Amino acid sequence: MKIVVLVKDVPDTWGERRLDLETGLARRDESDHVLDEIDERALEVALAFADGHPDAEVVAVSMAPEAATATMRKALAMGAHSAVHVVDDALRGADVALTAEVLAATLSRIGFDLVVAGNLSTDGAGGVLPAMLAEHLRVPHATSLSAVEIGDATVSGTRTTEAATARVSAPLPAVISITEALPDGRFPTFKGILAAKKKPFETLSLADLGLDADPARAPWSILTTVAARPPRAAGTTIVDEGDAGERLAAFLLENRLA
Repeated sequence: MKIVVLVKDVPDTWGERRLDLETGLARRDESDHVLDEIDERALEVALAFADGHPDAEVVAVSMAPEAATATMRKALAMGAHSAVHVVDDALRGADVALTAEVLAATLSRIGFDLVVAGNLSTDGAGGVLPAMLAEHLRVPHATSLSAVEIGDATVSGTRTTEAATARVSAPLPAVISITEALPDGRFPTFKGILAAKKKPFETLSLADLGLDADPARAPWSILTTVAARPPRAAGTTIVDEGDAGERLAAFLLENRLA
């Protein structure tokens, strides 16, 4: 069983997030790199399976700038057997369509039985990449799973929505995405950190994948405008003069909060 986990290098969740108003891209400090928490949970799904199946192989894959190497090393320290890092200056600011195309080419190159991803990245929160990836690879997908069971030939799980809870399954090879209902990722041990330095780590470019990111080609998405977040406005204060209940109810109705 070869399980590929898609991991993403994102700005620190607890740090201040700023946009470059000229490019629309996130401004990031060199030290402002963390492994997305939802991807730590996705990695935990794969590692938990590998714990009980010694022949299983877990590969961490990411498309990210060169500065994300430390993030990939953390995935190895957590227990992934190897890592594949796609790095190319032409991918700076890539939209989700190009990202899906590049990751699909990467997965086709290295091979897989199961791809595990988070349902929503912390920074972009697009939520469409796993399904787009499955379409490129021509394999079934099961998204937003709150529970996962991996078998020899199938993967199954539970998808919970506001309306219902559904039991879904798919034959392997397949792509799945998981939610924050799954367990937290394990902490890297000192032994794991040392072992990560010796594990296979492959770096690929667009040329290695037989792709290009020609800026002259028709884009799938276009950024039309970007603006700074407006300053936080003061809240509304209601002083009780005997009619606070009525004024509060009117405020809630006016702002469609009730």
